[in-house]
Amino acid sequence: MMLSDWTPIITLIFGVATFILIMFLPALLELKKPRDAGPRMIMNDVAARQLQQEMKPLLRIEDEISVDQVLVKKIADIIAALPNLEE
Repeated sequence: MMLSDWTPIITLIFGVATFILIMFLPALLELKKPRDAGPRMIMNDVAARQLQQEMKPLLRIEDEISVDQVLVKKIADIIAALPNLEE
């Protein structure tokens, strides 16, 4: 076989390799030298306790919410009607 027979295959291989390299180059550069330090741990216990104090009212609200049977029935009717929308 002559070289001209292999030219499309060689071009395709180099083209795919170049495409993969170009697509992954930003990710490789970011892994090598990240711009962001990432998430930071809260080292100060005072800050953690303050956050817990701020979250307590939200936790109490979740405990106070009760599901009403009428609301459940309405939601079930809406969900039951959804498959019929395609017709």
